[in-house]
Amino acid sequence: MSNRREILNLPNTITLARISVVPFLFFLLMSPGPFWSLVLAALFVIASITDLLDGFIARKYNLITTMGKFLDPLADKLIVNTAMILMIPIGRIDAWIVVMIIMRDLIVDGIRSIASSEGIYIQASVLGKQKTLAQIIAVTALMIHYPFFGLDAHFVGTVVLYVALLLTIYSGLDYFVKFYRGTGKN
Repeated sequence: MSNRREILNLPNTITLARISVVPFLFFLLMSPGPFWSLVLAALFVIASITDLLDGFIARKYNLITTMGKFLDPLADKLIVNTAMILMIPIGRIDAWIVVMIIMRDLIVDGIRSIASSEGIYIQASVLGKQKTLAQIIAVTALMIHYPFFGLDAHFVGTVVLYVALLLTIYSGLDYFVKFYRGTGKN
């Protein structure tokens, strides 16, 4: 019963709802046009905001669970990486950037897993959080794609994506250094 309660608590339910957005990305990204691009971007932003909400609730009400520690970063990566991958064939993102970002995520996950098996806990860094925020802003603008409020959303998204790429590489190196030193401290 305790395991079932852990899975079904409010923060984990919110995280699972965020994961359920992924199939909608497929359909909405294949529906061109300004209207559906805005709908998609709004859905993506709402899903991104729920990431803050589930973390806040989990910490405030002491509902942090092993399942939540697994699901939360998985949900973030599923949504952001799926969106980026789906924007490659429609020409909104260059494939090499997506490959670099996904490679970093896999390497960092591997480092954290190895560190954990050695009793070293490497916390999510401020750089990693900045990387995620930059990715969310970039992906949102690239989803909008069309001019919006006088701004070229595609151009803004591309510029922010390059910033996200730099933060991605830098935060990946930061994780490696923390692991190498064996401290796990920020």
